[in-house]
Amino acid sequence: MKAIYLNGHGGNEVVQIGARPAPERRPGEVLIRMRASTLNQVDLYMRNSGAGITHALPQTMGIEGFGHVAACDDHAHVQVGDAVVIHPGISCGHCEFCQRGDDVLCTRIALVGEHRDGAWSEYVVVPADNVLPAPSYLTPFEAAALAVTHLTAWRMVVTQGQVKAGQTVLVFGIGGGVSVAALQIAKALGAKVIVTSRHAHKLERAQALGADLGIHTPADDVVKSVMAFTGKRGVDVVIENVGEAVWGDAMKSLVRGGRLVTCGATSGDQPPADLRRIFIRQLQILGSTLGNLQEFKDLLAFCEQHHIRPVIDHIYPMDQVHTALDVMSRAEQFGKLALDLTAEEMNPIIYN
Repeated sequence: MKAIYLNGHGGNEVVQIGARPAPERRPGEVLIRMRASTLNQVDLYMRNSGAGITHALPQTMGIEGFGHVAACDDHAHVQVGDAVVIHPGISCGHCEFCQRGDDVLCTRIALVGEHRDGAWSEYVVVPADNVLPAPSYLTPFEAAALAVTHLTAWRMVVTQGQVKAGQTVLVFGIGGGVSVAALQIAKALGAKVIVTSRHAHKLERAQALGADLGIHTPADDVVKSVMAFTGKRGVDVVIENVGEAVWGDAMKSLVRGGRLVTCGATSGDQPPADLRRIFIRQLQILGSTLGNLQEFKDLLAFCEQHHIRPVIDHIYPMDQVHTALDVMSRAEQFGKLALDLTAEEMNPIIYN
């Protein structure tokens, strides 16, 4: 089958497009004919080094996707031909975290596209529990985006941030997939949302999606802008994945007892702690990554209810994945960069 895979670490020279062995389905698993996926920061990280993530080369890339069921067990909850999305976290089902329903914290979790072969291929096999019906109103590319960026934003905004109607949320770095998803979810919950960006056109796009205030950095002072908007109160929740570069502004923008939720550190992972501010103002600092299976089900239902559509910036064919990776590395997109995974089969799979 045709796939996009890594044969080393470095730049785009290690990202290959060609033949890979087709996966073999076992009982309890679902074989999916892939249609669409989107790019995520972890794809760049796996290409660059993959340091700290146990994996073996060559490895197919891609952490999530949309496709159609090609083969499954007779009594599975899906049927051949169904349109489905993949939850990328494959958990053990037995550790204390799986037992309490928070499988994203599983001690032996294996993520598609990180610890095992990914979804940037014509076919992928995952456990049946990790396959969910795709929302019928979305395009394949929109549906594919839900499993990482929107699920990550859902856990940040809803589970960790506990955002409620009437509260105010500050989202750093609007334009990236998680930040745009956080804006959409927070607005659907009835919150006011402030966004930041270095690019005026991204702020305009965000305000068209419902953002209540756009802060153009570094020309505009984030803290002063937040305090002016909130009447010197501060925001209830900060959503950020930038890390060190924005940490000081994030902390100073919070109301007393406010919550800072972080899922990334693209600008550095060693920010000043500012412990006095944390304990005097009783702030909460919460880490967040992806989301569990129940959260994914809740997200899908929420998107259906509020008709949320992930923002797709551009769609690339498989053979243009290098261009797509370059665009992501320069943070030029607003929303998601998508891959069209349809291709003439190199080695057709014969189903029983």
